[in-house]
Amino acid sequence: MHASITSAYLARYRSAAAASPVELLPLTGAQRRFLISRRLAPQSRSDVVPLFFAYPRGTLDQERLARAAATVAARHPALCGGFATVRGTPVLRVGGPSAEAARITVAPGGTAREALRAALLDWPADGPALRLLVAGEPDGDEELLALALDHAACDEQSLGVLTAELTEAYEKDEAYRRGEPPAAGPAPQALADYRQAVELQLAAEDAAGGPAAQAHWGRRLGGLTGTGGGAATSTGMLAERLPAAGGAARSAVFPALLDAVGVAAHRLHRTPGASGAPAGGGQLALGYPWGGRPPGAPAVLGCFLNTLVHPAGAAATDDPEVLADAWWDDLDHAGTPFDEVVRAARTAGAPWTGDLDAMLTLEDLHRRPPLVLGGTPGRETHLAGRPLAAPLAVSASHGDDLLVRLAWDSDRFAEADARAAFDDLLAVLRRHLHARPGTDGTAGTAGTDDRG
Repeated sequence: MHASITSAYLARYRSAAAASPVELLPLTGAQRRFLISRRLAPQSRSDVVPLFFAYPRGTLDQERLARAAATVAARHPALCGGFATVRGTPVLRVGGPSAEAARITVAPGGTAREALRAALLDWPADGPALRLLVAGEPDGDEELLALALDHAACDEQSLGVLTAELTEAYEKDEAYRRGEPPAAGPAPQALADYRQAVELQLAAEDAAGGPAAQAHWGRRLGGLTGTGGGAATSTGMLAERLPAAGGAARSAVFPALLDAVGVAAHRLHRTPGASGAPAGGGQLALGYPWGGRPPGAPAVLGCFLNTLVHPAGAAATDDPEVLADAWWDDLDHAGTPFDEVVRAARTAGAPWTGDLDAMLTLEDLHRRPPLVLGGTPGRETHLAGRPLAAPLAVSASHGDDLLVRLAWDSDRFAEADARAAFDDLLAVLRRHLHARPGTDGTAGTAGTDDRG
């Protein structure tokens, strides 16, 4: 039996930590992948998770933003110190708050969106972990705020923690009013909680890499072709709003999205003349993040997720219950580290390197409180044109409605083909959700997202 990737990492980490003059914390599997990929390709873009909010001009005070960012970061080890490689081992080196707030200059004739996009593309490889960036046109009546994080420091659960804590820190600004200096770093209990959560996560990852999991993923992913993957730097975006799903339909949203995105991915990747299009049939690798803190772990801020892989077929599933059952089986093995999943697929005969042909994310907006600054809730918006980790990425936000956004590699796929793929996606999604009680299945507003 092969040695676990997780157990091998832990052995290296303990050796590095024992010899270090400063405190080092271990990393989860997802954090290690982010760090290793940027060390192997230092010219590549850092993985960044941004949220964008619009505020009336004059609402935002940059000094208060900076104090709020430092105050919040100091509470969380994942936002303090910095990610590093020590003796060839990825770790989190404990230190002070890794946060900044800055106003981004808008070039003459440019827009705030362009300025923020360029600033995020130029994200420093070594931090900070949290950035609050503000930009506004000289003659505009709004300013845009980007709340952006190094993905190695956050997941969906962390975003809700941050919007709540930033709201509180900005509104109260108590340390400044009392003339107290900001905290120099996380409290001992915060460090202990973070270490416990990561160690529990690593134990779960180690346990999830056994023979049963290897056999499951070998069966599921042995048919992947996976030759159309790769990152994208020049991208376009389409969006549409559908009614929110309620009742029984709510639990069907994610498997319905898996099916719909798979159909769209095949439509694009099999388009004649598409750059890098895989030949023949076979299944495409559709990745999606899934996670949560291990049972008994403190609810610390950080990156506690895994990238799962769905074998996407070319045709929509006739029986959504079959699709849902297969997805639930995959979730029973959701803790298997991605590297172990790739190894299982290749052992089963898949000529797959681990590159993803498409990505899917779903955020439940009810889990994230609004970002209220200066008494004003930010109006969330979205920016097109950001780099992608795959040639096709679909993001869905489930709140008062279901906002579905499709972004694609514009160097590889023509816009007309992307629009046709999006039409296929929406048709499959509406069909699946319309078949369930709790939603009327009617269409939203076609075209690009009205929030940008």
